[in-house]
This record gives sequence, C-alpha cells and structure tokens, in this order.
Amino acid sequence: MHALAQICGTISRLALWIAGVGLSLMTAIIAAQVFFRYVLNDSIVWSEPFAVILMGWFIFFGAAVGIREGYHLSFDILLYVVPPRVKLALFSLSDALVGAFGAGMAWYGLELCVSAWNVKLPSLGLSGAVDFMPLVGGGVLIFLFSVERLLRRAAGLPTARFGEVDSAEA
Repeated sequence: MHALAQICGTISRLALWIAGVGLSLMTAIIAAQVFFRYVLNDSIVWSEPFAVILMGWFIFFGAAVGIREGYHLSFDILLYVVPPRVKLALFSLSDALVGAFGAGMAWYGLELCVSAWNVKLPSLGLSGAVDFMPLVGGGVLIFLFSVERLLRRAAGLPTARFGEVDSAEA
C-alpha cells in the first residue's frame, strides 16, 4: 500500500505541476493575444483554441489532484450525526461514486477522441481528438486516485479529507 501511495503521490505532484504550467502558459497566451489584437491590430489565430485546450488540461488535472487530497464536493451534514463506521461507509460510497464518474469520463472521452480523430482543428492543424484528451487524462487520474482512497480505507489507513494532510503521504 505504501508503494501505491508513493506512486500516486508522484503522479499527483506531476499532474499539479502540469496544471500550473498550463495555467501560466494559458495566461501568457491570452495576454499576448490581447497585446497583438489591441496594440498591434493583428490577432494570433491559434491563441484561443490553444488556450481552451490548455484550460481543459489544467482543470481536469487539478480536479483529479483535488480528489486525491479530499477536496471534492461533499454533503457533510449527515456526517455529524452518524456513528464512525457509518461515516467510513459513506466516505467509501462517495469515493466509489467519484471513481465511477472518473471511469465514465475516461471511457466517453475516449469515444469522443476516436470520433473526432479525423477532424482537423483549422487554426492549429491538429486532430480534433486533442480537444477531448483532457477528459481521458483527467478521468483516468480521478479513477486512479479514487481507487487509491478506497484501498487506503480498506487497509485501515487514514485518507485525507478536505485538505487534511496524512503524515504517511507527506
């Protein structure tokens, strides 16, 4: 279990770095587009579609890291009145549902990639599948991190929740 946590931690840090670089790059591209359009009166044709693709990557990778760190959406009111064993069951149910969502994202994102493979994005000259690749990548990571959380809980190990840092993962 420790090896899985280390591997997932490394993947999580890498995904977070990719998301950060993507956000920075998107910001620079949009700033350049504004400068070119309003100062030089000459737009950069590829800037908007490329920025949208980058945005997909950093949103889905950031969301996957949020899943691993326990920041995903939840409804906590019931947790204040149920016994600890029921809490653990509800946490596991939540992780299983999030994992199923991630698997669905990956599966249907892959179907979209395949269907758009022969379509060309005119301003970038790339396959239309590039638009849907963040769905696949993010879905795979969401599934992986959800499975990790379920396995940690099944092994009796703590799982981070709402930003708590587990000493074994730090």
